[in-house]
Amino acid sequence: MRVISGIAKGVRLDSLQGDITRPTLDRVKEALFNILQNDIRQAQVLDLFSGSGALAIESLSRGAKYAVLCDKSSEAIKIIKRNLEKTKLEENAKVIKNDYRKALELLQKEENKFDIIFIDPPYKENIAVKAIQEILECDLLNKEGIIVLETDYEERELEQLQTIDVNIYDLRKYGRVKLLFLNRKG
Repeated sequence: MRVISGIAKGVRLDSLQGDITRPTLDRVKEALFNILQNDIRQAQVLDLFSGSGALAIESLSRGAKYAVLCDKSSEAIKIIKRNLEKTKLEENAKVIKNDYRKALELLQKEENKFDIIFIDPPYKENIAVKAIQEILECDLLNKEGIIVLETDYEERELEQLQTIDVNIYDLRKYGRVKLLFLNRKG
């Protein structure tokens, strides 16, 4: 796993050992950032289930203004901090070790607003749509903001997303992995 483009291009990123996390494949990450290329510069980014931090780090490398990386795992937080140091991007990042709900509450209290929010939770936990609902309730997404949901349970997520106030404006498939691009309705 490496940074694909930008000021940290080519830097190899560490990832957690075992099957605790599932890093976004480089080919999926490259496709994702090709789609987001016009939205990333100067963006405020939230990587809610950060794992290794690869999505937020790629965003910062490509010119995002600031990124918040959240994960509840102590091991993941160590890897995120190491990857931020390796890429020399820690100055523009904030790392939060907490459950996603508590992290969202903290970000709401701090009156944060994000342009791009990455949601890539453990697939089997079935919490992606709950997290998106809480993001909307906490008013953390800017008016023109984008939420990117990575999943391999596309049907479940699509069904659950119908119950909340978002538009699915794009869906991309990369083998088992699906990327759903969401924004606010209205």
